[in-house]
Amino acid sequence: MKLMIQAVNFDIADKLNKYIEKKTRRFEKLLDESAELDIKLKVIKRETNMNKESQATLRGFSGEFFAQKTADTFEEGIDDILDAVARQIRRHKEKMQGK
Repeated sequence: MKLMIQAVNFDIADKLNKYIEKKTRRFEKLLDESAELDIKLKVIKRETNMNKESQATLRGFSGEFFAQKTADTFEEGIDDILDAVARQIRRHKEKMQGK
């Protein structure tokens, strides 16, 4: 699986980069090497709470899955979007097995 991380309007810290890599390892078991997981992080308004937007786009698992969340921290947003993508994968697998 190819992991691409993009930070918009800020420089990503090494600690956050490692956090994302750690959290995305669970997808390596589900996906082959051709799959691509794009994580996009964006600071919307610096002066407000809930200003961290996180997006995940997963391509290569019989289609494309997408999740977007806004949270107080990037870690919280990353957890939420990865959980949402995992649910989408599970539903897709169940749907394909039910046919």
